[in-house]
Amino acid sequence: MCFMLPTDRRYSPVAAPTDPTPTRSKFLGRLPLPERRYVANALRTETVGGVLLLIAAVAALIWANTFGSGYEAFRGLHFGPGFLGLDLSVQHWAADGLLAIFFFVAGIELKRELVAGELRDPKAAALPVIAALCGMAVPALVYVLVNVIGDGDTGGWAVPTATDIAFALAVLAVIGTSLPSALRAFLLTLAVVDDLFAILIIAVFFTSDINFAALGGAVVGLVVFWLLLRADVRGWYVYVPLALVIWGLMYNSGVHATIAGVAMGLMLRCSRREGEEHSPGEHIEHLVRPISAGLAVPLFALFSAGVSVSGGALADVFTQPETLGVVLGLVVGKALGIFGGTWLAARFTKAELNEDLAWPDVFAVASLAGIGFTVSLLIGELAFSDDPELADEVKAAVLIGSLIAAILSGVLLKLRVRKYRALYDEEERDEDMDGIPDVYEVGKPDYHLRMADIFEAKAAEHRRLAEQCAGSGNNGTGKSAADNNAEVPGAARDDSSGPA
Repeated sequence: MCFMLPTDRRYSPVAAPTDPTPTRSKFLGRLPLPERRYVANALRTETVGGVLLLIAAVAALIWANTFGSGYEAFRGLHFGPGFLGLDLSVQHWAADGLLAIFFFVAGIELKRELVAGELRDPKAAALPVIAALCGMAVPALVYVLVNVIGDGDTGGWAVPTATDIAFALAVLAVIGTSLPSALRAFLLTLAVVDDLFAILIIAVFFTSDINFAALGGAVVGLVVFWLLLRADVRGWYVYVPLALVIWGLMYNSGVHATIAGVAMGLMLRCSRREGEEHSPGEHIEHLVRPISAGLAVPLFALFSAGVSVSGGALADVFTQPETLGVVLGLVVGKALGIFGGTWLAARFTKAELNEDLAWPDVFAVASLAGIGFTVSLLIGELAFSDDPELADEVKAAVLIGSLIAAILSGVLLKLRVRKYRALYDEEERDEDMDGIPDVYEVGKPDYHLRMADIFEAKAAEHRRLAEQCAGSGNNGTGKSAADNNAEVPGAARDDSSGPA
């Protein structure tokens, strides 16, 4: 038997049982509890990393615009074993080395999404995948259109296609918005699919002349890596040296070295076996994600985001077709692409939007996805590697476009912040204090019995207090009934001291 909770500001009545097989699927509906916990833990680390990323970007801009010669000299400093072909500059170590850690985590995220997350069900995955693809295709088209009209270089078409999840979450942290778990998961899924296609773009379009001997060695190393995983061989002292060898061979092959990171991430097992609390992939991601978000990505930003932001340089961003294409691609293309793709996919799949949310919420998240920082900076370096001056101008465009997207999305999200806060608080509420949010227990008899006990205990305590107040002759304010009576105009009072 289920108990009905009283209707007030905090509690809503338990809904009557409904048909378990709805005719239309839900879009942005409540996540299963394990998925919600995973998303919350992952985004919590990314939020901290995003704040560090913001600090690193600001530090790079200050350094480059106050001691520009020192900044250029430091990031151009070379070190490493030259006989292995790894005598690289600080900037290249950050872009090719540290970002391999970032893409390793991205590979694990993608693998987990495919086997246990939002992408495991093709029907459920169709909508976020279509949204992400449209969110990459439309910015690329915007960039190409601007550069065809302006007679610019169309080689940077991929720059505005990426989304930086860490930067986006940092914006949410700064403006103080707690998105409901469904919107956070949608943003994370968009970023994961985004990363996948960014990796493919880097591998296909930005690969130099291939050294097949080095590439073959990297492939052999990956096979050994996979066999060790299948044999359940454990120990960081086995995998870390092997990963470094694979990375070095991949770098020397001419294929971008970050591909080694995502390939190894995809090989990890992300499904749990009986008796396992976490899969190996989840465990390793838990260990490596703080290194990626807290060290690798901020250092990359420190040595890549330092560009001139003088008045003339800022004006050039809006007058040159290459830089204007990047800004419009991030701000306009991303928002229209993701929102349009989501709306069309929902219409054709007949998926109903969660009744607690509205389409303007989807547009706000789509605008937030226009923050394309880390991967956009990397692609900008690769696309214009033969023209360092234009590469720096494109980086400035990435910064400005991301800033505009952050401000726009911040305003849109702030308009609904009370609604988001109410939904977030409802998802977090755990009145029976069993560690499981109450929204996941409504309809379970044990939960309602526990809540009944809690309310009965509270009711008994209030009755005891009421009897205590009545016995002491006060109304809970510390004053007796006579004292209160004396304060009321016209109330009876003792006038024995007055004239007869």
